[in-house]
Parts: sequence; structure tokens; C-alpha cells
Amino acid sequence: MRRLRQPGLRVRVTAAFALGALAISATVAIASFEITRQTLLAGRERSALRAAYFDANVVNAGLGDDDPDVRELLRSLDTGSTRHAIIYRDGDFYARTADAGYTKAVSPDLQTLVGSGQAAVQRVRTDSGAALAIGIPLPDGTRFYIIDSMSELDQTLRVMSLVLALVAAATTAAGAALGAYASRRVLRPMRVVADAARDIAGGDLTARLDPATEPDLERLTTSFNRMVDQLAARLERDRRFAADVSHELRSPLQTLAAAASVLSRRRDQLDTRSAQAASLVADEVDRFQTLVTDLLELARADQPADRRPTEVAELARQVVSRKGFNQALVTAEPGELVWPVDPRRFEQIIANLIDNAVRHGGGPVAVRLGHDDGIGWLEVDDEGPGVPPADRETIFDRFVRGRAANARADTDGTGLGLALVMQHAVAHGGHAYAGDRPGGGARFRVEFSLATDGESA
Repeated sequence: MRRLRQPGLRVRVTAAFALGALAISATVAIASFEITRQTLLAGRERSALRAAYFDANVVNAGLGDDDPDVRELLRSLDTGSTRHAIIYRDGDFYARTADAGYTKAVSPDLQTLVGSGQAAVQRVRTDSGAALAIGIPLPDGTRFYIIDSMSELDQTLRVMSLVLALVAAATTAAGAALGAYASRRVLRPMRVVADAARDIAGGDLTARLDPATEPDLERLTTSFNRMVDQLAARLERDRRFAADVSHELRSPLQTLAAAASVLSRRRDQLDTRSAQAASLVADEVDRFQTLVTDLLELARADQPADRRPTEVAELARQVVSRKGFNQALVTAEPGELVWPVDPRRFEQIIANLIDNAVRHGGGPVAVRLGHDDGIGWLEVDDEGPGVPPADRETIFDRFVRGRAANARADTDGTGLGLALVMQHAVAHGGHAYAGDRPGGGARFRVEFSLATDGESA
């Protein structure tokens, strides 16, 4: 089962700030809403109860007549449009109008409490919304009820909840923005470290970090610089060792090559076994000389590329011609291709890929050049057996050859050609790849960053 890719640090920090802001704003909003709601409801109940007692006194005074008109008495009350008065007297309910629908809001529990001589308040629901049902017992056993609508308060609370929700959303967005800004600020030193590491991987061993830039990361920058110093010293020792060994081998190799040349010229005068041995010695001396040359080149490959504007298509045609192939093998995009590359390294990339195609792929069938979005690319196709997927990374390692060469017991080549291709590509801020050619064979692709030193890679 494929594992899901973990979000990046910036995403996680931004999400953490957003969730934190949401939790805090939601908690504050809910607490504020509840406190405000309870305060408003309590105040509303107190004011409604005071008004109900005032109306109850008016009703009680009106019921003191010998034959009171209860409905007329209810009409005399100043209840407005949001308050509805109800009187329970002698087993009957009396309302202000013929519509007695509000009597349903007087629950049995409220009636029981008021019937026992206690004033009571209940929050109820009516057809028009939330309301307060207030019951007040009168001295003669009459019960006075007020159904006080709270629709305005409900509307106020809905508006308040919407405002608080918008505030919470705005706070969450602000938290996410703050998290993005904070993560960008925090990760800025890491980008500096990444840029320095990229420069070092590209061969610039002079790249260092300034401890004064971020005092809090002084230990990191100091350790990083010390590591780079040790790495540079180690690479320089290895480079000098390879260069010295290769240089020291040149003199005896030249002697061996001269002796092998003499033997090769006199093979006709030797017996069959001696002639075969002389031919084998000459071939191995040539291979040894190629190995020494590649080792010397490998020793210099760690140095930064000497990039200069170069007409790469013409350079490629020259290399193809020197290798004995028709220049028509090279195809390029229309127009003059002038890339900032190291001509010597670029030339060797093409030469090594052509040699690889000759040794293992039946010869090159196409050399193509092009560029796209600041990346230049070079492709060399052959018509050989191709490169197995398992070998497409390892064949660019030093002294490694593909399975096809091993299967043929092919001892030609040094195992350094493709390693040099990769190293030269990296020195240009690029990479080398091996893949399949449509129709069969292998396709080697080398990409180069066309950004100059003053531009962003």
C-alpha cells in the first residue's frame, strides 16, 4: 500500500497556528455568547416580571368590582404587540381577544405552581417563537398569566452568534497567516543552509554560512562550516592522491605503450601464441591509458565548472565528427543554441555518451539538443538492448557497468565514463538519466541549468 506523503513543515506550522487560533477564538466566542445570552435572558426576565406584576395589580384592582368584565379589563392593559395577557378565573381562561391560542403556552407545571400560590416564570415556545410565560396568583384565587414574546432577543442572539462566528473565522485566517509568516521566518535560515548545501553539491566548496546572520543558530552554522572544511580537505586529499597516482603512472605507461607498439608491429614475425599475447598486451595498455586519463579527469571533476557562452550544437557536431560519425546525427532546436556551459566538460559528456553507445548499444542513432524553462537538455539514443530499470541509477556510479555488459563478459571500458557524465552534469546544476528509446534501445538524457551565477537556479 502506498504511503501518503507527510505535509511539509511550513504546512504543519501554518495548520497548527490556524487550529490554535480556531480553538482559542471558538472557546472565547462560545463563552462570550453564553455569558451574554444568560445576562440578556436574566435581564429580560426581570423586566418582564416587573411589567407582569404591574399588570397584575391593575387586574386585581379591576376585579374588585361587583360584576367585572374580564375581557374588557384585559383590553385596558397596555401590553403592546409582544405581550399577551390571560386570566384564569372560576375554571375558565380569558384572553384579550377571541383567539385564545396563547393559552397553550401555559403549561400544566406552570399552572400547578401558580395554583399553589407561587409566582413562576417559564421559557416556552409559541407559534411566533420563543417567549416567557409568567404566572402570578391573585388574592381571590384568580391566576394572571403573561406570555411575553422574546423574538427580538432571539434575533439579537442570532446576529450576535453570526458576528462571533465571523470573528472566529477571521481569527483563524489571521492565525494561519501568522503561522505562514512565522514558518517562513523560522525556515529562512534553513533555506540558507539548503542553498549552501546545493552549492557544495555542485562543486563549490567555498560556500559557507555566516554565524552572525542568525545568532540563535550559531552552533548549527559553526558545525556546518566545520563539516564543509573537513569535507573540502578530504576531497582535496582524494583529488591530489588520484592526480598524483595517475600522473606517476603516465611515464611507465608510455614505456609500456611504446614496447607494446613495437610488439604489435612485429606480430607477423612471432608465433601465433606470442602474437595473441602481444595483441592482448597492446589492448590492455590502451585500456590502462584510458583509465588513467579518466582518473585524472575525475580528479579535476570536483572543481567548479568554468561556464562561458558556448554554441553547443556546433560543439556537438565537432565531437560527433571526431568520433567518426556523420554530423547529421546531431539535431537541435531552430536558432543558435548558446548555453553557459564549460566547453571542456560539455564536450566530454557527448564523447563519453557516444563511446558508451558504441560499446554497449550498437552505436549512436541520434544526438538531440534543446531547452525548456531554463533547463537545457542533451539526449543520445542508441539501438542496443537498453538499460534495465534496476540499473538506471547505479550505472552512473564509479566503476559500475550495466548487466548487459557483464552478461557479455565485456571488459572494454573503464566504468568511469558515465560517472564522469553525471559529475559534469551536477557541476552544471543538472542531472543525468537513463531510459528507454521509443522503438527499442536506450536513451541517455543530460539536463543543465541555464541560469548564470547572477540568476536564480
